[in-house]
Amino acid sequence: MSKVYSSQQALEMILNDTNPCDSDGEEISLHLSSDSEISSDEEDSPPSEKRGRLETHEWLTETAKDGTVWREEQVGRPLHHSPIEGHVTDGEPTALARRKVTSRLQSFFCFITLEMLRTIQEWTVQHALQTQHENWFMAIPELMAFIAILLLRGIVRLPSLHDAWSANLGPPLINRIMARNRFKDIMQHLRFDDKDTRGERVATDRFAAISDVWGSFVANCITSYNPGRHITIDEQLFPTKTRCCFLQYIATKPDKFGIKFWVACDLKSKYVCKIIPYLGKDPSRPPGERLSENVVMKLMEPFMDKGRTVTTHNFFTSLSLARRLHSRKTTLLGTVNKIRRELPDSAKKNLAREEFSTQVFSTSGATLTVYVPKRKKTVCLLSSVHSVVETEATRKKKPNTVTDYNSMKCGVDVMD
Repeated sequence: MSKVYSSQQALEMILNDTNPCDSDGEEISLHLSSDSEISSDEEDSPPSEKRGRLETHEWLTETAKDGTVWREEQVGRPLHHSPIEGHVTDGEPTALARRKVTSRLQSFFCFITLEMLRTIQEWTVQHALQTQHENWFMAIPELMAFIAILLLRGIVRLPSLHDAWSANLGPPLINRIMARNRFKDIMQHLRFDDKDTRGERVATDRFAAISDVWGSFVANCITSYNPGRHITIDEQLFPTKTRCCFLQYIATKPDKFGIKFWVACDLKSKYVCKIIPYLGKDPSRPPGERLSENVVMKLMEPFMDKGRTVTTHNFFTSLSLARRLHSRKTTLLGTVNKIRRELPDSAKKNLAREEFSTQVFSTSGATLTVYVPKRKKTVCLLSSVHSVVETEATRKKKPNTVTDYNSMKCGVDVMD
């Protein structure tokens, strides 16, 4: 008959240098007591099943080229992300703007102040006098009337400038504001800086011809409005016929030549929160920092640490940007380019995926969704917003990351 020892008794025998095999030739079996640390699942599982679970765990993790470790997740399963409390209020004017705005004219002065108008007046008159117009002058009310016509021309689109004063095509209000020849005269001499000192300033500021007035306008945009939770960042090409060293050509745009601007826009109101012109290589950008990350961090700087969400397209989106924003209590949602080194290889390859299928990966602070909207085409979205990725109960089975991105990406496009 075999002698049964509990685990505690066997441990005491080992510690006392006692060899259980020397116990009078009796067969010894170790009995695990009920307070053992080994769980009943592991006790009853065959070795083959344990090895299978370990092999499955290794298969679920994948290391990207830059060393980022991704883990494949189940769709609909909550992810282990530290949530950031979202910004709860919609966009609204700041307290300063509410105090100042008592009429439509005062709302205009929130963005174009009297100081800015006086600056434009001074340099416009200077240019006119330097071009052999000895008695040329423009008062502030006349400059405001000129700006009013520019706003009307932006609303009522006409083929040419002359058509704005047409009795059949143009709005009747324009003829009562200013004569066409006077408008063209002001347009010819319109200046925003001292032309005599521009040559020195251009050496350090390519936007010198308008940078003072432009900087005041952008600062006024920031101080006049608090954006809501969702901010969209995108690029806009504003067409121009001028010649300058930072002129851009983008074949996919309706107007192919223009000045490119980086724009941060409130999703709900389409308000321009901040806007930066692209002037070529920026010497102030830290070495090794991506242009896309530098742009997003500059645009979002006034709106950080409030639980806002940034929506970007694949030029801007990256894992390092998501982590930098997350450290400032700001989340990111955007499509991501498949050439990024931080993505797992299985997300980049065009595998034989089923149409409308979804694959989810997670890493520290971010989620990667790989969705198949049509055969042989995949879309990758990076998110630090979603704590769970789940699909809708429709034929296309869109994941919530794709649905949210589609509803948030249009802010800048509608603003334009």
